[in-house]
Amino acid sequence: MATDTKDRILEAAARLFAEHGYHATGVAGILRAAGVKSGSLYHFFSSKEDLLVAVMQRHLDLLRPQILDRAEAESVTEDPLEHVFSLLGIYRRSLLVSGCRLGCPVGSLALEVGNNTPRARALIERYFSVWVAQVRDWLNAAGPRLPEGLDRGAVARQILAVVEGGIIQARAAESLEPYDACVAQLRSSFELLLARRRYEQEEPRDTLMGEPSPTKRTGREVGGQFEWRAW
Repeated sequence: MATDTKDRILEAAARLFAEHGYHATGVAGILRAAGVKSGSLYHFFSSKEDLLVAVMQRHLDLLRPQILDRAEAESVTEDPLEHVFSLLGIYRRSLLVSGCRLGCPVGSLALEVGNNTPRARALIERYFSVWVAQVRDWLNAAGPRLPEGLDRGAVARQILAVVEGGIIQARAAESLEPYDACVAQLRSSFELLLARRRYEQEEPRDTLMGEPSPTKRTGREVGGQFEWRAW
């Protein structure tokens, strides 16, 4: 019973923080949404800040089962690059069903409280680190389809920036169009990377004269084209 009460408080707080922001959400509103009295809340959390830290820990605990693993499970193919866009599709659906009011609750908290609450900031940083590491792993799994020497960790962070920036713009415009435009540009960037790698695997040319080099590269990829689709 105690666990159920705590879970209700955390779920209510997480939803209200996402909808209205941390500072605009009062403890009384959380109590009403959770259907508990103040004594129950303060039995588990000594302050609103402690509740914030617990909510952020909850987001971190759910990141893999509810977002990252889900992205792989819902991907239409086994292509690791497709997993990336399946992940972006999860955030798009959140925008869609909420009328562009909700996107990434952790991104919203990072903007609002990250610098002022060190314990929460550390968890936010950890959340994004886990997110980026998984996307980097998908890019690594693409193997030789991507250019040699590509900093896949940096690309993973760029993808995170596309998600968070696209969400902010979509919420400001109350429209999916900015988010979709960001994703479309990311797709174009991947097309260029794949094309660059295919070019690298072609017979190299003299850098000055544009003539074929006498030495051919080996290991040209056969198949494995990334299939681009609309939402």
